[in-house]
Amino acid sequence: MRAASASLQQRFDALAGGVAVVRREDIAPSGNPTVSKALSGVPGVVIQDFFGGNDQPRIQIRGSGLQQNPVERGLLMLQNGLPINRADGSYIVGFANPQQAETIEVYRGYMANRLGATVLGGALNFVSPTGSSSPGNQVTVSGGSFGQLTSGAQSGYRKDNIDALIQADFSRRDGFRDYNSSERSSFNANVGATLSENVSTRVFVGYTDLGFDVAGPLTKMAMEANPRQVFAGPTFIPPSTSINPGPNVVRDRPRREADQFLAGSRTTATFDAHLFDVALGYTHTDDMFRFPISSGVRATRGDDATGVFRYAYKPDNAAALPLAETTMQYSVGSAHRENFINQAGLAGAKFGESELDATTLALHAGLNLPVWEVLTVSPAISYGYATRDNEDTYRYPTRPTIAYNPANPIMLLPGGAVPTQNSSYARSYAAWSPSLGISYRPTRDQTVFVALSRSFEPPSHDDLLATVNGTPNSSPGRPTPGNPGLVAAVFATPDLKAQTATTLEGGWRGRAGQFSWDAVTYYAWVDNELLSLRDTTGSLQAAFNADKTTHLGAELGFGVRLTDRLSGRIAYTYQDFRFKDDPVRGNNRLAGAPPHLVNAVLQYQVTDAWKLQGGVRWSPGRMPVDNMNTLFADPFVVADVRTEYRISDRLSVFAEITNLFDATYASSTLIVDQARPDQAAFIPGDGRGYYGGIKARF
Repeated sequence: MRAASASLQQRFDALAGGVAVVRREDIAPSGNPTVSKALSGVPGVVIQDFFGGNDQPRIQIRGSGLQQNPVERGLLMLQNGLPINRADGSYIVGFANPQQAETIEVYRGYMANRLGATVLGGALNFVSPTGSSSPGNQVTVSGGSFGQLTSGAQSGYRKDNIDALIQADFSRRDGFRDYNSSERSSFNANVGATLSENVSTRVFVGYTDLGFDVAGPLTKMAMEANPRQVFAGPTFIPPSTSINPGPNVVRDRPRREADQFLAGSRTTATFDAHLFDVALGYTHTDDMFRFPISSGVRATRGDDATGVFRYAYKPDNAAALPLAETTMQYSVGSAHRENFINQAGLAGAKFGESELDATTLALHAGLNLPVWEVLTVSPAISYGYATRDNEDTYRYPTRPTIAYNPANPIMLLPGGAVPTQNSSYARSYAAWSPSLGISYRPTRDQTVFVALSRSFEPPSHDDLLATVNGTPNSSPGRPTPGNPGLVAAVFATPDLKAQTATTLEGGWRGRAGQFSWDAVTYYAWVDNELLSLRDTTGSLQAAFNADKTTHLGAELGFGVRLTDRLSGRIAYTYQDFRFKDDPVRGNNRLAGAPPHLVNAVLQYQVTDAWKLQGGVRWSPGRMPVDNMNTLFADPFVVADVRTEYRISDRLSVFAEITNLFDATYASSTLIVDQARPDQAAFIPGDGRGYYGGIKARF
C-alpha cells in the first residue's frame, strides 16, 4: 500500500502540469461527508454547494462546464479509471462518492488527456481501496443537524494471490431548508487476483441510488430575510405585471431521483519495460429529473459501455514517468428519454420522446524525453471523435401544454396544444489536440514546468436538446400562459460547435523542510465556449456557443508545519473568465465564476490521541450571476471547527460545528444571460450545524 502510494506520488511530482492526490487520511472525518469537503484543499477545483448541504455540488476546473447547474459536463469523472460519465460526456455528480475512495486523483487541464479526456477542465479519478490495501473491517456512524444520518461499512480480505473488498454506505438528511431532503445508498465491491508474476486483474461492481429535493433559488432579499424558505413563484401585480421572477417550488416540487449500476474489469500485464493495461466498463443509468413547470419532468434510461487500452514503455525502471505511452478509449451509449408536463409536482401528459445515441473516441500518444539529467520534454498528441444522434419518436401531431393563472398560481387555465416539430438531429465532431510540456527538476522534491496544449469538448445531449418557451406558470411551448392557441416551439436543437481552447500554463511545486507548495497559473484562449443558461424558473435552456472567451487563473496551495503539533494549509484559486469583444456582452466576466476562493485549515495535535482543527471558506469577491454583469452574489466567509479523539487503535470519535457564526450567504447561484434585480437566483448555504460520529476498526 505504502509502496503504491509512493509510486503514485513520484509520478505526479514529475508531471508537467496541474495534478494532486487526495488520500483518505487527508480528509477530516465529518458528520456530513461531501465531495466539497473532500476536495476543499485542492487549489483550482471550484466546488459550489448547489442544493444546500446535499452532496450534489457544481464542480468546475478552469471554467470547464462552468454554466451547468448542477454541472453535467466539462470533466471526466472516473471510478477506478472507468468513466461515470455517459458516452455523451454528461454525468450526475452524486454518483461520485468520496466516502468510498481510498484516493482521489486530480488531473487539471491537459494532464487528463492520457486518461481519455481532452476537455479544458481535466479529470477526477475516485480510486477504491482493495482487500490488500485496506484489510479488516471498519464501521462509521455519524449524524447531526438538519436530520443528517450517515452510516458506512467496509470489509477487506486477502489470502494468497486473491483479495476482495466490499463497501456500503447510506446517508439521509431533512435539509436546512423547508423542501431540502436527500437520500443516497451506495454499494461497491472489487475482487483482485495476481495471475502470475507479470499479470494481475481486478473486477469492480457498484450500485448507487440517490434522490434529492431541489429547494431552488431565492431573491437576494428573501434569502437575507429567511434562507430556509423556498420560493413560491413570481408576485403578480394587477392588471398584468409580475415581479420577483422565479420558480414556484411549493407547487412544482422539483426533485431528482437517479440510480446507476456500474461493472468493470481491469487487467494489467508487465513484461520487462512494456506495460499493457486493458479495461472494460458498463453502466446502466436511470434518471428522473422533475424540473419546474417551464421544463417539465425528464425521464432518461440508458446503457453505456467503455473500452480502454493503454500501453507504456519504461526502459528505465528508476524513472518516474514512462518513455512512451499511448491510450485508446472508446465509449458508446444509448438512452430512451421521455418528457412529461410537471402538473403540480406530478408527471402529467407526455409531450416528448427521444432515442439518444452517442459515441466518443479518444486517442492519445505521448513521450517523456529526458534531454538532460534534470530536464524532460513531453510532446503528445490526442485525437477526439464524437457523434450525437437523436431520433424524435414522439408520434402525435401536437404536443400538449398547460398553464396556471399568474394571479392565482394554483388555478389551472384551459389546456392547449402546439403543432409537433421534429427534434431529430445527427451531429459529429472531431479534432486533434497537441500538447508540449517541459519540466525542470532542480531537486528530487521540486518541479518547475511550462506547457502549451489544445483541448476539445463536444456538446452533450443536454446541450443539444432543450425545452423552451415555458414560464414560471406554463409548460414548454406556451410562452403566454393565458393564450393556449399561440404557436411556439417546445424543443430547441441548436447546431452547436465543439468547444476548443489553447492553454498556456506554468507552475512550481515542491517540498523543503516544513514547507510544501503547489503554484500554477494559466491562460486559455477559448473558441466556441459552450454556455448553458437557465430561465427565470431555474430550468435549463438551450446552450449556445460564445464566439471567443478567455480564461485566466491561478491555483495556489501552501502547507506548513509550524511545530511538531501545529500545522496549516491554504488553497487559493483565482479566476478571471471573460468574453472577448462580444457584440452584446463586450468583455464582461462569465457568470458563475467566483473571482477568488480561499480554503484554509489550521490543525493542532493536542495529544497523540486528540486533535483540533479550524477551517475557513472565504469568497472575498463579488460573483456575477448574469453574463451582462448586472447582478452579483456578495462575498462571504464561513468558519468550521472540528475535533477527533482516538480512544484506542480501533475506536475513535469526532465532532464538528459547521458555519460556526451562522452566516447567511449564497453558496451558489443560477446563471442567466440577463438578470433582473428582483430575480430569484441565489441558493442559500446551510446555516450553523452540529455533527458527531464514531469510527470503529476490527
